[in-house]
Amino acid sequence: MRALSIAATGMSAQQMRVEVISNNLANMDTTGYNARRAEFADLHYQQVTRAGSIAAATGAVVPAGVQLGLGVRSAAVSMEVAQGSLEQTGGDLDLAIEGRGYIEVTLPSGVAAYTRDGALKRTGEGQLVTSDGHPVVPDITIPDDTRSISISPDGEIYAYFIDRVEPEQLGQLSLVNFANEKGLEALGSNLYAETGASGAPLVGFPGEDGLGFFRQGYLEDSSVDAVREITDLIEAQRGYEMNAKVITAADQMLGATTQIR
Repeated sequence: MRALSIAATGMSAQQMRVEVISNNLANMDTTGYNARRAEFADLHYQQVTRAGSIAAATGAVVPAGVQLGLGVRSAAVSMEVAQGSLEQTGGDLDLAIEGRGYIEVTLPSGVAAYTRDGALKRTGEGQLVTSDGHPVVPDITIPDDTRSISISPDGEIYAYFIDRVEPEQLGQLSLVNFANEKGLEALGSNLYAETGASGAPLVGFPGEDGLGFFRQGYLEDSSVDAVREITDLIEAQRGYEMNAKVITAADQMLGATTQIR
């Protein structure tokens, strides 16, 4: 009886959907997090009678045929690229990206990674890094006697000193974009890596080639919609229950078959 295996694939699919939803809800307060969505596709079809074939009895063309589906499979867990709301923090080194783009950082292995988490910090040597200590690209060093930092929307960083009137420009932050952001590989810790599906990184300055702008003193909230996630969770739970009922019904039918005398 195919119903048992078909319903089992349906339960596996709904279980995966619940796992994706739970990850979204767990990251409701993660800076710059974009919600994920589970996508599914139907499995192979068994062609009992192929559409367009010739009926042996009458010689007529079969208009529809008999195609029995064998269940469902996971197709992808894609990232919904959306701008989260901006929350004011007042921090000199807190940066939100308003629009498209990622900040490039360097991992300990020397490989480039990308993030929208603009909660930047400075090391004891004054180097600008992420919360996990990954250096920002291009390298920016803030002098020890800096009184305050100003970052313009186009990424220019200025340092103000007690004994000077005019600020000193320390450098300019760039942004990186990709042809297919959904193709980026999530590494955890708000980091992404380039893949063959994402395309090569396109480096530019804020406001150029469709890139967004920086907003100093703000951080980007998660784009997770809690109401939508709870609604999807209820749908997934009901879908799981209905597939379980199919397995129960198929088991009862098999039980009735074995009791026939």
